[in-house]
Amino acid sequence: TRFVFVTGGVVSGLGKGITISSIGRLLKAGGLSVTSIKIDPYLNTDAGTMSPFEHGETFVLNDGGETDLDLGNYERFLDIELTKDHNITTGKVYSAVIEKERRGDYLGKTV
Repeated sequence: TRFVFVTGGVVSGLGKGITISSIGRLLKAGGLSVTSIKIDPYLNTDAGTMSPFEHGETFVLNDGGETDLDLGNYERFLDIELTKDHNITTGKVYSAVIEKERRGDYLGKTV
């Protein structure tokens, strides 16, 4: 298993999504199996309620996951089907941790 990371901070529109799609396409053409995961730093759990003027349009995956357009590019370029689990946000991580804490999964420990 190998991983390729493309970073670029929080500046949108730099072409990271197209770069990732292109690299993935080249790797796939070379006979490798590829997938893509997008990690975003924002506290929203998904892109569905974000302003399209600030973040761009929402792309809805087949499982109903509301993501940004990069995941649509990944699906088209790489000819793969992604799920909402291929889009990780800080908000999703915080939400999962708080849900576990509320359920008592940490047994009184400081999280």
